[in-house]
Amino acid sequence: MSDSDHDHLFDQGLLHDLEVLNALANRRRVLRWIAAAGAASLAPLFGCSSSANDGGAGAAGTGGTGTASGGAASGGAASGGDCTTIPEETGGPYPGDGTNGPNALSTSGIVRSDITSSFGTLSGTAEGVPLTVKLKIVNAAGNCESLAGYAVYIWHCDRDGKYSMYTAADQNYLRGVQETGADGTVTFTSIYPACYSGRWPHIHFEVYKSLAEASAAGTPIATSQLAMPDAQNKQVFAVSGYEASINNYAAVSLSSDMVFSDGASTETPTMTGNITDGYVAALTVGVG
Repeated sequence: MSDSDHDHLFDQGLLHDLEVLNALANRRRVLRWIAAAGAASLAPLFGCSSSANDGGAGAAGTGGTGTASGGAASGGAASGGDCTTIPEETGGPYPGDGTNGPNALSTSGIVRSDITSSFGTLSGTAEGVPLTVKLKIVNAAGNCESLAGYAVYIWHCDRDGKYSMYTAADQNYLRGVQETGADGTVTFTSIYPACYSGRWPHIHFEVYKSLAEASAAGTPIATSQLAMPDAQNKQVFAVSGYEASINNYAAVSLSSDMVFSDGASTETPTMTGNITDGYVAALTVGVG
């Protein structure tokens, strides 16, 4: 593929991306409505439905617009969300999973917990407010048990709103894979993503049944996104280096976002931490 062909495919701007993704988003909204209706009837059987403070616009420290306080958490299971099946979302135009060109999953070094720097033959480090992402993968089709031995691939934009391997083509940072432990949890060290024009701040992820399946760029069993909470967004975007996010964030809302407009309660992580020590975003992800 020539450089001009590559630019044509991957650098046509946000409006093009939104047009391409709109059809996918509409189809997935229908699936989410069906899943939500099913979850409402099954939750009493599983005993694992969300409390009023899980995800969404929750109380302080429980996601949504909760206020972060204290230092960054150092352990514990993910507590945002619940064991309802995570809504299926678009992987966007910059997945880096081989579905539209670049493939980070087949690159040696992709299995790592610290995703702030590029790996393999590339070098470079993404600057920004420290963020730890903790995802707990559980069985939504059974009794909400933790799923060990699964794999999670996450990726997101840098503080300039660029995606490695695409709009930041000379980098592959802010991408990584981890295998779930006995408690079903994976942990990634990263930086807080920016808000670019037209989208609510978010983090993409895919769940695979095994590390081998992920490393082979196989078929994920779930593809979704984290909706970063409003309170922490405002705090981070006031920090030097995130200036471009301020106007972008003022022009978007969860209700206007093409992905989260139909609800983000099960995709909004619990947040702890602060600007100085960094933040921890924790979410329980139901798959099945």
